[in-house]
Amino acid sequence: MRENFLSRPGVKRCWVAFCVVLTVVLAGCADVGYYLQSAQGHMGVMQAAKPVDDWLGEPEAPLALKRQLELAQRIRRFAATELALPDNPSYTRYADIKRSAVVWNVVAAPELSLTVKTWCFPVAGCVGYRGYFDEAQARAQAAELKAQGLEVSVYGVPAYSTLGWMNWIGGDPLLNTFIHYPEAELARLIFHELAHQVAYAKNDTMFNESFATAVERLGGNRWIEQYGSEAVKRQFNANSERRREFRALTQATRKALSGLYDPEGPDLTSRNEKIALKGAAMETFRSHYARLRAAWQDASPAPLNLSGYDTWVANANNAAFGAQAAYDDLVPQFEALFRQNAALSPDHSPWLAFYDSVRHLSQLPEGERRKALADLTHSKPVEK
Repeated sequence: MRENFLSRPGVKRCWVAFCVVLTVVLAGCADVGYYLQSAQGHMGVMQAAKPVDDWLGEPEAPLALKRQLELAQRIRRFAATELALPDNPSYTRYADIKRSAVVWNVVAAPELSLTVKTWCFPVAGCVGYRGYFDEAQARAQAAELKAQGLEVSVYGVPAYSTLGWMNWIGGDPLLNTFIHYPEAELARLIFHELAHQVAYAKNDTMFNESFATAVERLGGNRWIEQYGSEAVKRQFNANSERRREFRALTQATRKALSGLYDPEGPDLTSRNEKIALKGAAMETFRSHYARLRAAWQDASPAPLNLSGYDTWVANANNAAFGAQAAYDDLVPQFEALFRQNAALSPDHSPWLAFYDSVRHLSQLPEGERRKALADLTHSKPVEK
């Protein structure tokens, strides 16, 4: 078996030195502990990663893992050749980090608002979440925020992107946290994370996540059309329909809550009345989900594992709805922008033209960016 690149003494010393310097540069004089856990956590993930070929040649590696790793490499090649996503070391290595999530995100929002709290970082800019490699630290941060009167959501994340900055040291690895996803879901995740390496608008989480979600949906559809077996297509279509119905339900609930919270709307209710109306809206949301869930089970030939949906609904609050909006609200506009580029580039890759357009938008001031996307609002969506 080939030696793990990061285990070589010289490289390991350089990597540790890099993390120390990165921590000092990012931390400045405040919040050293948070930046230190970030650097150490990422270093641990990188050190655990080995080339996929090494895993495939490992006699003790489970056959199911090897099959998924081979599938991931086919998806990775498809991403580069068919979707024009970056062709680099990312997702050519694998790590078993011995836990169910790579990081735990903490999101917070006021009692009567869907606007999430933001945290600002020297390189990534301001984002609507704070990530921890240790769940206990995430829960402790959540408790502090709750004590301030905020509603808080803590959720495990299967993957994150370093935006291509770590490709010099091996790139973002495949992880045990998602490698056993069904084929279509694995493809969607890889496409989503690679899209973050294409374009990134500092301080605009919604732009970044909606763009990556659009690439995930469009690319996932393309993968399934070309390579999905009939069984995979059936599973994909069923999952897509459930996802679409759940998204419609949460969007309707967000719209109702936004109207209730709108400070510029007619102020006909007291704070206590708004809290009561909010509670009623949440009860309506959960009762509608219960009916939707029952319909899903009735339509399925086999019992469904809906634990992910169930947990989200049980813990839904302003923070959860606010965070979800970043992944949903601008997706139709990005899909319309893709169609526009495809129509203008019939003899060339629509993906390259699409990415150029997105990179152009990412350089605009946020107000101009939103206006340019809003002009695409009435285009017909193509997502699943």
